[in-house]
Amino acid sequence: MSGLNWRKSTHSGSGASECVELAITEATTYIRDTKDRDGGTLRVGQPSWVSFLATVKAGRLDR
Repeated sequence: MSGLNWRKSTHSGSGASECVELAITEATTYIRDTKDRDGGTLRVGQPSWVSFLATVKAGRLDR
């Protein structure tokens, strides 16, 4: 994972307990917990990531 450009979510405040970071490439979005960077990374293919974001933005997630 070296060489990835990680950025903290804009929805993660300085004192927030749920902080995530993203690194986005042409093929994959990488997601990790800011507080536990060595704890594992979720890898999502770009088509799935784009579909997920569209679903969230449209408010179509079940609660």
